[in-house]
Amino acid sequence: MKVKNLILMVLTTMSVNLAAQDFAKLSVAFTESYAKEKEGKYADAAKPLKAMYDEKSYEVNLRLGWLTYLQGQFSESVGYYSKAIELMPYAIEPRLGIVLPASAMGNWGSVVEQYNKILSIDPNNTLVLYRMGMISYENKDFKKAYTYFEKVVNLYPFDYYSVLMLGWTNYQLGKTKEAKILFQKALLYDPTSASAKEGLSLLK
Repeated sequence: MKVKNLILMVLTTMSVNLAAQDFAKLSVAFTESYAKEKEGKYADAAKPLKAMYDEKSYEVNLRLGWLTYLQGQFSESVGYYSKAIELMPYAIEPRLGIVLPASAMGNWGSVVEQYNKILSIDPNNTLVLYRMGMISYENKDFKKAYTYFEKVVNLYPFDYYSVLMLGWTNYQLGKTKEAKILFQKALLYDPTSASAKEGLSLLK
């Protein structure tokens, strides 16, 4: 019994020491990676992480997703971000990450899919609500754009870009009174706003 306990203690100690050694190496790799990224050397920034790549490491996959995106390696970036999503399916950051290479490749269906998934996890995510509003607006689906922008403005009534876009959306929907009020509010935030001034000029 004592021998078994001793063996267990030795194995536990070895495991702790190994984990500490792994963390130390990983910490060095991340430190080198950040330094190279700061210099704009994205391929070199990825090398120390790829050298000790662990497919079960959320942090490594997330970081490599970003670095490969910066290198223009969009398919590879999607692969790393997808692995991060698989490891942490309720995390929002890898979903925001994967839309970068997806949009760069023109895969807007995938972008919208990820945004909808984020909103199912976090219905009040204002960044995604705004982006979905912009996508709907560009697609001339002004009714849908209105629902997204209105929600952001209800949460952040003095957010310039959301107020401005809600103004333009109301204009497109023929709600001129509401549009005028929103353009005026946008000018309170930025008195030099050319877009808000243009909107008001169209309402005269």
